[in-house]
Amino acid sequence: MIRKMAAAAALLCAALPALALDGAALELGSGDESSELLRGSLQWKWQRKWFADTGWELSGYWEASVGAWTTDKTLIDFGFTPVFRLQRRDWSGPYVEAAIGFHLLSDLSVTRSRLFGSRFQFGDHLAAGWRFGPRGRYDVGLRAQHLSNGGLKQPNPGINFAIVRFAYFFD
Repeated sequence: MIRKMAAAAALLCAALPALALDGAALELGSGDESSELLRGSLQWKWQRKWFADTGWELSGYWEASVGAWTTDKTLIDFGFTPVFRLQRRDWSGPYVEAAIGFHLLSDLSVTRSRLFGSRFQFGDHLAAGWRFGPRGRYDVGLRAQHLSNGGLKQPNPGINFAIVRFAYFFD
């Protein structure tokens, strides 16, 4: 099953628009049930920008991720998320972002006592951070993330994570 999900994630990444990769990130977090999270992701910036005639802009990026949650076992998480970000036009300084995306889990159980009703989960997050360095290439942020299946199937306990994110943008 994990091999099939890894192959699906690889195909998903390959099927993204033929745009150059814009960034990569590493996330570390902790959550409910004493869970720990480690996740890597790739980003592709959107070409569309709103309110760009001010000192700030609303834009975003596509994020494809693969991660692991560890409790008394390890669960693999594949995600694809459109992220909206409000930041300065020069891409440096503070930002805030919000997102809701899709996640596929390798197992239904996070722990022996916490069981999800489906492997499919919605993942939403709110974040704040700071971009710095030449052309705002470095990014450090804090994310609050919630994953659940949105009530599509029971049980639906959901899980929450507090995450520190380190990213590097190539352009």
